[in-house]
Parts: sequence; C-alpha cells; structure tokens
Amino acid sequence: MKTTLASAVGVLLVSLASAGPAGDQPTQSAMAAGHPVVRPGDVAWRPLRPGAEIAVVSGDPNQAGAPFVMRFRYRGVARVPPHWHPTGEHITVLSGTFVVGMGERFDESSGTELPAGAYALVQSKMAHYAWTKGDTVVQIHGIGPFTINYVNPADDPNKPPVKK
Repeated sequence: MKTTLASAVGVLLVSLASAGPAGDQPTQSAMAAGHPVVRPGDVAWRPLRPGAEIAVVSGDPNQAGAPFVMRFRYRGVARVPPHWHPTGEHITVLSGTFVVGMGERFDESSGTELPAGAYALVQSKMAHYAWTKGDTVVQIHGIGPFTINYVNPADDPNKPPVKK
C-alpha cells in the first residue's frame, strides 16, 4: 500500500511558513543570504504513529526531483514495519540507536545497529524495516517524491484498520 506523506508534509510546510515570532525563525541575515537555518527548537514535530513523530526540515518530500530533509523522532522502543521507497533513502542517526534490517519480513536477528553519528543508504525499491533501542532521532534526506510502500498494507498508519 502506497502512502504519500502529502497530508503530514502539507501541515508541516504550512506550520513552517506561518511559525511564531521572529525569535522562532532562522536569522534574517541567514535567510537574506539564502542560507536557511533551522534551530532544534524550530523543528515542527507532528505525530506519525504511536511513539513516532515526523518533521520536514527542508524542501518538499512530495515534489518529484526536489531534495528534502526530514527527521523522525521515536520514543522508547519503536518498530518500523517492512516497507520500501521508489527513491534512495539516506539515513543519519542523530541520537540514540537505530537498527535497520533488509527484507520483507521483520527479523530482529538480522539487523545492522546504527549508533548516533552513523549513516546508511537504503537503495530505491529495497524492502527494509527498522527498530529503535530507546529514544532515537534519525534524519532522512533524498530526492522526492518520498513515499512509503508498506509490504503489508495493514501496517500503514494512514489507513483505517481492515474490519473482518
């Protein structure tokens, strides 16, 4: 099942565009020089799924051919179900421990542990999954459009549960 992040990203972009007082915005000199600055307190977090939040830091992940930077913040131990993206996903662990596994089945015995400061590239169309070992923040960058295609459509947090 394909999930574009259009609704979450749309809300984030509107939030960034209409954020509070000047003290919450990048400095005028940085903006005037064409060098946006995003301070930690300026990151506009939004719920993604229980225990997980998302924020667009730069760009528009939904725009084809456009670069973007996003962050995902996980509280406690969190699991990211098997999924894939049509474009490459560059992952940098900013804090905590993020574990990435490859394949269409979640298997904690085969993941690669990425501590804070680690980087990984997941190639386009490669099925993968992940989990955290406590509070973790990862930064994702790539070229849009960024879509999440869940191996099991029931794992998509943006779709209502299927009634049996």
